[in-house]
Formats: sequence, structure tokens, C-alpha cells
Amino acid sequence: MSDARNAFVERCGFPLDRFQTDAMDAIDAGSSVVVAAPTGSGKTIVAEYGIERSLSRGRRAFYTAPIKALSNQKYNDLVARYGRDAVGLLTGDNAINGDASVVVMTTEVLRNMIYAGSSGLDAVEVVVLDEVHFIQDTYRGPVWEEVIIHLPHHVQLVCLSATVSNTDEVAEWMTTVRGSTRAVIETRRPVDLDVLFMAADRTSDSEHLLPVLVNGRPNNDAGRLFDQGVRPRRRGSYRPRARRVFATPARIEVVDRLQDEDLLPAIYFIFSRNACDEAAASCVRQGVRLTTPDERRRIAAIVDERLGGLDRDDLDVLGYAQFVTQLEAGVASHHAGLVPPFKETVEACFVEGLVKVVFATETLAVGINMPARSVVVEKLSKFTGEHHENLTPGEFTQLSGRAGRRGLDDRGHAVVLWNPFTTFDQVAALAASRSFRLTSSFRPTYNMAVNLVRSYSSDEARHLLNLSLAQFQADRDVVRLEARLEKRLERLDELRAEAESPYGDIHEYRARLEGVPRVRSESAIEFALSRLRPGSVIQVDKGRIIGPAVVLSAAHRAGGVKLSIITGDRSMTNLTARDFSRPPEVSGRVELPVPFAPSRPEFQRDVVEQLSKLVLRGAEAVVVDEDRSAVHPVEDDPDLPLRLRAAAQVDRLEREIDQTREQVKGRGNSVARRFDRVLRVLDDMGYVNGWSLTAKGDVLASTFHESDLLVAEALTGGLLDGLEPADLAALVSVFVYEHRSSEPPPAPWYPSNEVRRRSRAIETISRELRVVEERERLSVHRAPDPTYIAVAYAWASGEDFAEVVEAEELSGGDFVRTMKQLIDLLRQIAVMAPESTTRRSADHGAELLLRGVVAASSAVLGVDS
Repeated sequence: MSDARNAFVERCGFPLDRFQTDAMDAIDAGSSVVVAAPTGSGKTIVAEYGIERSLSRGRRAFYTAPIKALSNQKYNDLVARYGRDAVGLLTGDNAINGDASVVVMTTEVLRNMIYAGSSGLDAVEVVVLDEVHFIQDTYRGPVWEEVIIHLPHHVQLVCLSATVSNTDEVAEWMTTVRGSTRAVIETRRPVDLDVLFMAADRTSDSEHLLPVLVNGRPNNDAGRLFDQGVRPRRRGSYRPRARRVFATPARIEVVDRLQDEDLLPAIYFIFSRNACDEAAASCVRQGVRLTTPDERRRIAAIVDERLGGLDRDDLDVLGYAQFVTQLEAGVASHHAGLVPPFKETVEACFVEGLVKVVFATETLAVGINMPARSVVVEKLSKFTGEHHENLTPGEFTQLSGRAGRRGLDDRGHAVVLWNPFTTFDQVAALAASRSFRLTSSFRPTYNMAVNLVRSYSSDEARHLLNLSLAQFQADRDVVRLEARLEKRLERLDELRAEAESPYGDIHEYRARLEGVPRVRSESAIEFALSRLRPGSVIQVDKGRIIGPAVVLSAAHRAGGVKLSIITGDRSMTNLTARDFSRPPEVSGRVELPVPFAPSRPEFQRDVVEQLSKLVLRGAEAVVVDEDRSAVHPVEDDPDLPLRLRAAAQVDRLEREIDQTREQVKGRGNSVARRFDRVLRVLDDMGYVNGWSLTAKGDVLASTFHESDLLVAEALTGGLLDGLEPADLAALVSVFVYEHRSSEPPPAPWYPSNEVRRRSRAIETISRELRVVEERERLSVHRAPDPTYIAVAYAWASGEDFAEVVEAEELSGGDFVRTMKQLIDLLRQIAVMAPESTTRRSADHGAELLLRGVVAASSAVLGVDS
């Protein structure tokens, strides 16, 4: 064991569990790890060791998290350990010390760094991917796979996940695409969990609180009791109807019972924001008081520390008085409708044991470190906005994982409440289930596609897509073939370098030596063609076209690469691999005029003029020399035998590569087929030309948004140009806001006729794009929503928070979250907009929005705040 590891273990101050030491052994051996363990079991210890080991070797470490709140929490944890100078934070809200040795960031930030080819990745030795089970999230899951696939292979990954049933499969996939990866699985909870079922008994004015499982099996006594609780009765001549003996316990009754059973503190999960608020307020109205005078004084200090900087009028709008009254009583609500400072205040009070009951939506189950002695699950179904869905075993595990505090509780308790739509047997099945399979949600997006075109050849891009977990789960043989292909291509590059002779063309010499024309390698020629970019100058010998030519485009078709070229006499033609006897070499480069219009005479004249002035590097036209009698200069090479052996291996390996590619083509390739459909859309809309990005494609490559193509269309179509900052902020809000209420949205308000015209133009583009996406069987983008235009304009124009929120009947949390998303998109536009005036207007618009409660919600409270 190394000195660094000994020092780390000693600092932990407690004996490590077997799964932790197993994971550390794997890291020491140079492997990546996927650690799947229950909430609160100490997965973070493994991540901290990976960071510590990297720092001890003079390297950098990144820690990624799925949500900003978790990133902020982890940033403060690491600052406390390593000091503020050594730790940085990069999220959509904050950029603090980004060159630090340890940087915490959202997963999207790391993905963007990879696509941008950031030099900040060069010294990174380990990346922690926290909450990696987010890989199955519909909208954000692909980001995790992009990171895993594209991150340089020398970087070790430490992936932390909730308990899933296919951890070995995920580790096998990562081994296939990245190299040695160890699955480390811990199924035991650090604190044993009892799942209880609670029902109000109408016949005795009391509650039943019974274990769901006994010795790991359904509790038969409880099952019989609740089955008997439905009694038939007759009314007239009608059929028997059920008369319920049991009912859902009232929330105040549940809190009282938990207090009597010494099961507080508790997190009480209710899948409705309004219901969470009403539950907390109801407890206070009914006289609940769970705090001591000393605890109330400490609560007041935390409130002052966290909320003292907010404007008093803003606090009044946010319901400050009721919020504080509830905290002092020891109860609180916690959901996305609260502004971040309020949520953080609740979390701080709960962690210190001051608040005893938090009524929360399921968002609290993600990441944030808030363990409790008990959790209550009011219903085993939730409304998605369209319909009700039952909780999955994985979701129930996430919720119940909060129960039981290591070192404080002997047991944790998850209490499920009776309701008429869920039977006891269903509760028992959910409590006993260990099935939580991680399923990929990977799909090629428009932004992903243009970044692949910009960074890789066509074959490389399809190869990378075929490495996805989605493809692995659909057909793991394809991923294995692609991994084998990748290794062979790497070896091919090495052998080609070994075969190159400084004295001449070794392949030409072999052809003469063997008395036959040189063997044409389709694989080598196709590979060379795929590397060509518009503007490359190559030597051509096809019929009457002989000499230098400029590549106009390289289109990647099912039959191979097709080049469009123009020569010095303005002749234009198409070439394929069959037109070359050996791979063409680039002998120079010209800048193609903008806009790209090769059919125009002025475009052709510009290209030919540049070609005539170009000093070529002396590459000769690709022809087969039939004169084999002369002595070849390669014979003077002292390493000629080694060169010939390597060249022979190149031929054999190229044949194997061609065979492997044919095998890949013969498989399903569902992800690659979807990628081809995405490319068709981008080609039709002018974002790619062949396998090259257009100016529009460059904009899309920097657009990281759920509706990326729609944003890029509006931006490149000039719809965001020439607007004042407040008008621009208002218009851009159509991309970030989504009306989710079952009630119809209010009629949109526009600050000017021009903004109205442009908003409707964006709606027209959206409708046209929807038709294209449905035709290509792609996921349909979210349509623009003008509802928020009035809010964004008012806030950017300087109106008070109280006026804006009260007029529009918005929750503080929704207002802040949407404003932060709008600021993030404006900041992107401030970088990628083609027009400088638009960039300045977007930057100014973001500054106008970042004020008051929005700015306070973006701040990071340091460990010494």
C-alpha cells in the first residue's frame, strides 16, 4: 500500500468497508471503477481517494455532478478539505478558479470542454462521474455517454451510482470502449431498513403501523388484516359495494405517530408542490412544535445568515413570514417552487437536526446529502403532467435510501401510507424488489452530430456512436467489433509509420520487386479520402484531368467517400476511391470563399486564382509507374527489411479492417442509422456540406440546448439580430419556458410589434422543423412558448420582483429557474452569434437579468461564509 493511500485511510478515521478497499485497489491498479452502492454507504470515499491519488501524483482531478445544487455542495466539501485555492467550480451560474487542481462541474460543462478540445483536460488523471445512473435520463442521459466515450483513454473514471441490477453490464461496456473497468457492488445498506405500512382504522380512530416484510418475505398477518379491511355491503337491490375500514392517515396524524415512535427526523414525500406547502402550513395551524428554545435561536441565526441579504419586499412576496414560522416549529416544505436560498436554508436546518419534518417532492431524493431517521411515501404513484405512473423499484429505492443515518440510527424506516389504489401486496412487491436496471437513453442530437463532423472523420464518428451503451444493450457484438476495429486502426497507424522510408515510397518498391502493380488497398484510400477537408489540394490523374486540384466537398455515402474537386482550368468533377491507385496526399490548402457557392463563376475564379499562387509541397500525381528496371532509392535504406515486413503487415491488417467493417455494416447499427437521419436533416437545412460544417454548422456546434437546432435556425436566420437587450431577452425566453399547468396559458404579451413578428417567425420555423422530424422518425423538439416574454421583458427592464411575480402568478422557484436558464442561453448567444452587435446585446441582456433574487440564487455560500 502506498504512502499516499496509508495517509488517506488514516485521515478517514474509521475502518473502511470491503467495497471501498476493493474500489481503491482497482484505482491503484490503473482501472476505472463503477461503484454501485446504497445511499449513505460511503461511495464518496472512493471518489475522494481517486482525487487524492491524482493530486499526490501532480495531476488534476474533475468531479462532475448532475445538478448545480449538488455541485455547490461538493465544492464546499472539497474546499474544506483542500483549501479554496486548490478547488474550482464551473456551472452555468458560476466560474470560480477553473484552473485549480480539483474542479467541480456539471456533466454538461465537461462534455462541452471535450468537444471544444480544451487544454484543461491535458493534465487530468481522474474524473468522478457522480450519480451516473442519470445515464437513463431521457434528456440529459446522453451527456454521460458522450463523456465516457470521448474522454481521453488515459483518464481514469470513478463512476458512482445508486444500486442497480446491471452494474456488471455497465462495467463490461466501459471495458469494451475504454479499457479495464471494475464493477464494485455493495448491496448492504449501512443502516438496515424497515419498510412499514400505515393505515388509519375507521373503526377504532387509530392507526395501524405494521412491517411490510418479515424475514425478507411479505408479512402474511398484515396482508390478511388489510385484505379483510374491505367489507361488502348491500344497498337495495344493487350489487355489493366495498365499505372501507381503512383510510389514508391524515398528515398531522402521521407526524404525531412518528414522534410517538421516536422516528423523527423524517422526510415526508408528497408528489405535489402545493400539497407540500399545505402540509407544512397545516402542521403549524394545528399547533405542531417540534423544537426547543435553543433550536429556535439557532434556526433564526441560519435564516439571517442565508436570507439576510435579500430585499425585504422580495421576501414578503416569497412568503418569508410563513416560511420562518414553519421552520421555528420544526417543519418545512422543499420543492422546485422555492427559490434556492429558501431550499438551502431548509437543508442547513435539517442537516443540523433543527427541522424535524420536511414535506418534499421527489427532487430531494437526488444527490443532496439530507439523511433522516425515517421517510414517508404518501403514494406509490405520481402525476407526470399527462398521466399517473407507479413508482419503479429504482425510484422507491432512491426515496427510501434517505432513511437511516450512519452512526446515528440503528435502523432506518420507510413508511408507506395506505390508499385505495394500492394493495398491500403491491407495497410488499416493491419493498422486496431488487430490480433496477440501468437502461441507456442515448440518441444522436443535432449538436452532437455537428460536433462529430467537426472533430472526426465519417468512419470515426460512426465508430464512436456504435460504442454507445445504447448500441451495446441492443447488440453488444457491434460494440465489441467496433472496439476491435479501434485497436486495429491504432495498430495500422503504427505499422504505417514503421513502413515509411525516408529514401522513397516503400509500397512502390514492393510493387516493382514483386513484378506486379501495387496492391490497391480500398481501406487505405477510403481512410485517406475521409481525412480530406474542403480546401485541401491534392494531385489528380483521371483521364484529361491531371495535376493539382482543390477539394470542394467530401460527401460520405453508403458506397464510400465522394470528392467534388475543381482544377486549375476550372474543370469540376467527382472522384471516388476507384479513381486513385494509392492514397492521395495533401500538397497544400486554399481558403474557400464564403458563402459556399461552387457553381458561381466568381467563386470558381477565386479558388483557381488561389491555386495558381499556391507553392505546392511537391507531391506527384498518383499514377502507377510501370518502369521497374531502374534501381529504386529505397534500396539504400539500411532498415529496408524491417520496412518491408511492416508494409506486408499493413496489407494484411487493412484486409482484416475491411472485413471487420463489413461485419459491422451487417449488424443492426440502430444508433448509426438514427445518426444518418439526423445528418440528412442537417444537410437539407445547410448545416453540413458533405462531411464539413458550414458557417451555420459552426453556430450549432456551440449551441447546447434542448432545442438546439431551433435556436440555431433563429440565430443564423437573423431573427435575434438588431434587438435591444431587454427585447432580445424577452424573445429568447420562447426557447426556455414551457407552460406545464393543466390550465391554458394566458395570451402572450409582446413589448413591440417587431418582437411579435419575430416570435411568430420562430413558431413557423418550429412547425416546419416538426414536419421534417416526424418524416425522419426523430424525436420532435419542444415547441417555442411565448408565455414568458412579458416576464422576461419586465425583469430585464428593471421592474421589481414583487411586481413581476404577483402580476404573473409565478412561484419564486419557477421564476428563478427559468431566468437562470435564460441567462445561460443568452451567454451562449453572446459567444456564438455571427453578428457582433447581437453578441453584445445578449451579453448585456444576461447582465440585466442577473440581479436581485436571481443573483442571490446563483451565489455559492463558502464554507467560511
